[in-house]
Amino acid sequence: MGTVIVLAALAGIVVLVIRSMIRDKKKGKSLQCGGDCGHCGGHCGN
Repeated sequence: MGTVIVLAALAGIVVLVIRSMIRDKKKGKSLQCGGDCGHCGGHCGN
């Protein structure tokens, strides 16, 4: 029973992380740069 609870909690966390990544992608942010070209040295092509 404990294993099922832990797996459900982990699955919930994974879903939240993926949803957050999708929202950031729709807003134009990326995992590599974050959209702040001043911070990454302007390597993002903008």
